[in-house]
Amino acid sequence: MNQKNDAFTFFGKMLTFSRLHLQSNDLTLINAQLKHTIDNKNSQIPVVIDSDVSQDLPALVDILWQWGLQPIGVVGGNLSEQAKTLRLAIFPDDGKRIARVETQAKSQKTQKNSKTDIKPAADIQNIGTQDTPSQADAMDLSNDNTHLTDATFNQVKVVTQILRSGQRIEHLGGDLIITNSVNDGAEAITDSNLHVYGRGLGRLVAGATGDKNAKIFCQNFNPSLVSVAGTWQLRDDIPKDYLDKAVQVSYQEGHGIVYTLMDSAVTSHKN
Repeated sequence: MNQKNDAFTFFGKMLTFSRLHLQSNDLTLINAQLKHTIDNKNSQIPVVIDSDVSQDLPALVDILWQWGLQPIGVVGGNLSEQAKTLRLAIFPDDGKRIARVETQAKSQKTQKNSKTDIKPAADIQNIGTQDTPSQADAMDLSNDNTHLTDATFNQVKVVTQILRSGQRIEHLGGDLIITNSVNDGAEAITDSNLHVYGRGLGRLVAGATGDKNAKIFCQNFNPSLVSVAGTWQLRDDIPKDYLDKAVQVSYQEGHGIVYTLMDSAVTSHKN
């Protein structure tokens, strides 16, 4: 289609939202806890609902809106049918991911196979990178633009340039490997594992869509922010023993972010 006649364009962008993990369907209890947790009813925080138990989703959504939260979707499982009725987004369960719609512009860029520079964060294209296909390097979207693919079938993206302040690289669908450094003020984001062979000083994000098995591997670890599966910490809150060292970062249920020195497999810190 002629681009000037296009009615819309698909493009990728990472958005920040909170994941509300529910262990109870007692709406009175949930409401009471929100009362003690939410300071500002006008916060307008977007949230994704992840529940271990069945819920009266319409009633739950009403309560969340009353406290200034904006439910935008659910995480798979037992809330999917209610979510469809309410027209909420349905995010994949952990270990699976949504296949992206391949845009015409990106397809043309891939075919050219020309070297490009990393651009500022405002440009969300995957640039200055190399795609390394694995078992499923070509996803068949057919008529379903949001089908789920197993996490083991992914595409590795390799970035060879330094990410400088104000620059961002995003990759959905597989590991992101950066063979250089991520400077302060830069962002490296993936829904799978993140590898940084240089200094990691900026924002390092793995498991961006909620994959709790995702990990970060960094040779010189001192990020302004680190996040795995939506759980994050700022530099000031990271244990000092792990700064400026080779570190693996993972998520563990009940403990949150876990730090492990890569030169000492038995040494770890749970936060």
